Order: sequence, then structure tokens, then C-alpha cells
Amino acid sequence: MSTEMHIETLAIHAGHTPDPATGAVMSPIHLSTTFERAADGSYPSGYVYTRTANPNRHELEAALAALEGGAAAAAFASGLAATGAIFQALAPGDHVLFPDDVYFGAGRLLREVMAPWGLRYSIVNMADLDAVRAAVRPQTRLVWVETPSNPLLKITDIAAVAEIAHAAGARCAVDNTWPSPVGQQPLALGADLVMHATTKYLGGHSDVLGGVVVVREVDEFFERIRLVQTIGGAVPSPFDCWLLLRSIRTLPYRMRGHSANAQRVAEFLAEHPAVAAVHYPGLPTHPGHAVARRQMKLYGGMLSIQVRGGAEEAMAVAARVRLFTRATSLGGVESLIEHRASVEGAHTTTPANLLRLSIGLEHPDDLIADLAQALAR
Repeated sequence: MSTEMHIETLAIHAGHTPDPATGAVMSPIHLSTTFERAADGSYPSGYVYTRTANPNRHELEAALAALEGGAAAAAFASGLAATGAIFQALAPGDHVLFPDDVYFGAGRLLREVMAPWGLRYSIVNMADLDAVRAAVRPQTRLVWVETPSNPLLKITDIAAVAEIAHAAGARCAVDNTWPSPVGQQPLALGADLVMHATTKYLGGHSDVLGGVVVVREVDEFFERIRLVQTIGGAVPSPFDCWLLLRSIRTLPYRMRGHSANAQRVAEFLAEHPAVAAVHYPGLPTHPGHAVARRQMKLYGGMLSIQVRGGAEEAMAVAARVRLFTRATSLGGVESLIEHRASVEGAHTTTPANLLRLSIGLEHPDDLIADLAQALAR
């Protein structure tokens, strides 16, 4: 499948071939955990055991690599498993530059699991290129980027940070979960690895858990990631892979809907007197708007707001919504709202008055009406 094709075509066809046994247009789900040897002990099908490889996972990885313009992909049972595999491919004593605003689970993984194992790290504002340069050490081997960030939607200049990483002999990895491959292509901007929680927009229906690492080139580092995948065993089930492949076919059209709706909602909220701040890169007032406009094709379906009146009023607004669902996660067709600081707990750095919104595919006028009544005092 040529990566020169438009992403709408890749989303439908990459990884998909008619079943050679039956001609079925949609791939069957291969639930078998083991595969037959030939009489000489070989495996003519190429499959041995479903933890190491499976036809459905093979198709999913091919599709995800094509969508990101990468050379290969390794699929995992969750986004954190994919993130952990990248960290585990490093060595004890290696140093990681990590964003100051980032998915809370990734921060916990680094602090509570990888640091005791021997990984070193520094926290830096990735939107400040001088701060990134100053934080580089001789032992720096990975620069982790999340743009837009979670939950403040800070924007990082991927090309510039990748250049800094490469000058230091380090790799640049980008969590591309929020923009999706439709909205942003980090590998084309110089990144070496892309990570997704496929649970989110790639799955798109709040019904499947997964993660993936896509690489610009297959090298020894990727082979270590693949080793962690197959030996560690945190792989998605065949059914999960099948569900993801089914959902990816509509990804470009869903992302355009999410982004258009989020832009409308953000513009409404930016003018509301009960809202102190709106964090959305599609707004010209956003401090990272110029960089986002340069490196993003869509601004995405996520935004956050800070409500006047502090944490108490933010919680009250979340309690008054009728159409939005109060729930964790994001990227599904339904709109979600969450008081992020209370979810993250005692070690959160999220402002206490912040609400994170995952804008779904409902009509934007209905979403705006729901937020208007919830913000009315």
C-alpha cells in the first residue's frame, strides 16, 4: 500500500486484503493461540504463537505504520504499555527529557516505575526551546513530546525539538494520540517514534483498549521495542485488533467532525463571562497557535477550560451538564467532561478550576446549548 495515497484511502485499505481462504472482504478474527508446524518443523504461515504474532495484529500494525508514514509498528494492549516499551528499550542510567504538562499516567510510569529501575529524567517546558536545549545532558537518549499536551494543550515545535534531540544523539518520541495521524504527522517533521493510545481516536467508539509505537526506521532500538512487546506479552487480542481496524476506516471523517465541533465550542467558550481561560490551539489567541497552524492539519477534538470561581464552581458546572457525560478518557463519538485534577489526585499539577472536554460528534449547537446552561449561575 503506497503511503503516497491520501489518508482517507490508506485508512480504508492499508492492512486489508481479502481472505485468501474464503475471499471475505473483511478479515476473519483469528482467535487461535497456536499455529501448526509443517512436517519439517517449520512454520510456513509465518505464525507460531499469538503472543509473538497474529494475523489480525499483523494487519493492524501494517495499517498504523501506513497512516503515520512509518516503516513499522508494534501494537500493544494499552497506550501505557506502548509508552513503557519505549522506556524499557532504553538502558538504566539513560536520561529522558519529559514535558511539564503531559498525560498523568505517563508521568506516573516514569516516576514510579522507570526511575526506580534506573532511568533518569528531567521535567521541562517543551514549548520553550531554550529550556529544552539547556536541559539536555550527555546521557540524554530520549526526548518525549506530547503536543497538544494533556490537559493544558501546550504546543511543542516538533521539528525544532527533534533537531535538538538529534544534535544530542537522542531520539525524539511524540505522543500523537490527541491529533491522530489525520491531524499531525510527527515522523514527517523529524520525530523518530510516534506513540498512540489507540483506545482514543483510532478506536473512536470507547469500546476497545490499545496502544501502538510507530517508527520512522527499523533499527536496533525498534527491535528492542519489539522484544518487549513479544516477551513482555502486553499485546492486544485478535478481536481488539479487528475492532481497531474496523474503526480506523472512518478515522479521517470522524476527526474532521471532532475538530470542527471543537472549534465551534472553543469559540463560544472564549466569549463566555464564566470562563477564565480556554485552552485550544485553533484559537488565534492561543500562545502556540502559530506553531500549531504550521505543523497540524486539524486542531483536534480536545479542549480545556478554566472556570471562574475555582474548583467548587468547576465541579458544579460538570455536575450540571445534561448532554456531556462525566467520564474519563476521550476520542469517542460521545462528548465527555472531566474535572481533571480530582481524577489525577494528590500529585496533580492541573489547575483546580480546569475542566477537560472531549468534543464528540453530536451537533455543535446542542453541545453549546448544554454548556451554556451548565455555565449559567
